[in-house]
Amino acid sequence: MTADDFGLHQAVNEAVEHGYRDGVLRAASLMVAAPAVADAVARAKQNPGLAVGLHLVLADGRAILPPQRIPDLVDAHGMFNSDMVRNGFRFFFLPHVRKQLADEIRAQFEAFAATGLQLDHVNAHKHFHLHPTILSMMLSIGRDYGMHAIRLPSEPGMGPWLRPWLALMRWRMKEAGIRYNDHVFGLRHSGSMDEAVMLDILKQLPPGLSEVYLHPASHGHITESMADYRHADELAALLSPRVRETIAERYVLCDGFSDPAVSAA
Repeated sequence: MTADDFGLHQAVNEAVEHGYRDGVLRAASLMVAAPAVADAVARAKQNPGLAVGLHLVLADGRAILPPQRIPDLVDAHGMFNSDMVRNGFRFFFLPHVRKQLADEIRAQFEAFAATGLQLDHVNAHKHFHLHPTILSMMLSIGRDYGMHAIRLPSEPGMGPWLRPWLALMRWRMKEAGIRYNDHVFGLRHSGSMDEAVMLDILKQLPPGLSEVYLHPASHGHITESMADYRHADELAALLSPRVRETIAERYVLCDGFSDPAVSAA
């Protein structure tokens, strides 16, 4: 049970801490260049049982390197755009862009290492690691930083066009000795993972290891790209006694990908 965008806003950080201490949240994915990252790291260290991973940001967010180091990736303010299709072609075909991309990915791994937190997992904002170039860099660079688990963004019922990409991801991660989930939940209901949706998901989890991810926040509007997200409802779902009881009755709740139960799944 994971919260994404840890560090994006203090309201997100408050929700992660509340969801971990008083609910079923067990992991969070950290944006290392986000505005509230220092607060997020401090809260993680105050709650050492919370499994924290790296949420690589390569779209719709801030880079860690200054714009002059990666001018083909960000604007003058150091922000990535959201044109993932165009950028995906550039990452694949343009060597000078790939070099900047590798530098930024390494810098984000380095920034996570500098926090002193144990690296539980790695995933990418907007699941951009479905792109084979980004996944290749994650696998090669992540090895230097002790990466051992990556989210596989495979939700039951997804369109058939994604199956070849997911099959390639599975094969490459298996060859690299990287752990990954069998299923993920949170894609189709992103921003609306309220109690009713959570209970519906929990009543029909398939066999194997499932990761359920949310975007909780304690209050308010976080970013323009998530203007319609019901962050507070997602936090309420994590705190719901009915959700907790359903999990306790049916499943083993893992403490992140580092939990020994993950290897046994």
